[in-house]
Amino acid sequence: MDAVIRKQLKIRACKARMGIIEGVFNAKSGHPGGSLSCVDILTYLYFDHMNIDPQDPKNDRFVLSKGHAAPALYSVLALRGFFPVEELKTLRKSDSMLQGHPSVKYTPGVDMCTGSLGQGISAACGMALGAKLAGKDFRVFT
Repeated sequence: MDAVIRKQLKIRACKARMGIIEGVFNAKSGHPGGSLSCVDILTYLYFDHMNIDPQDPKNDRFVLSKGHAAPALYSVLALRGFFPVEELKTLRKSDSMLQGHPSVKYTPGVDMCTGSLGQGISAACGMALGAKLAGKDFRVFT
């Protein structure tokens, strides 16, 4: 990875951290520590490694196994263009698309509802095996 890409990723990760803090602050609840601890990984995956396009349903898949770190996933998804960054201020509100744990039903870009720790790896393995058996070419990350 060259220095320019590394610098761009650092800037995006910093913006994602700001989105996490803003969301948790406005919600007056949440898990900032767990979110901040994984934001660099999510930024790298979503902005450099994964095949992701908010307009294309043939994207690679991502399963956030520790669902309580949803603010990190939401912040990166917003920066990636799945929904407006302003939505981060609605984190955990009753009418928000951004609930305390990721939801496929409410949040664009979320590939699996998660919450219970440890369920992500088995679900991701199932997604990957299903894709392979169906002849699909997307990858699955967890």
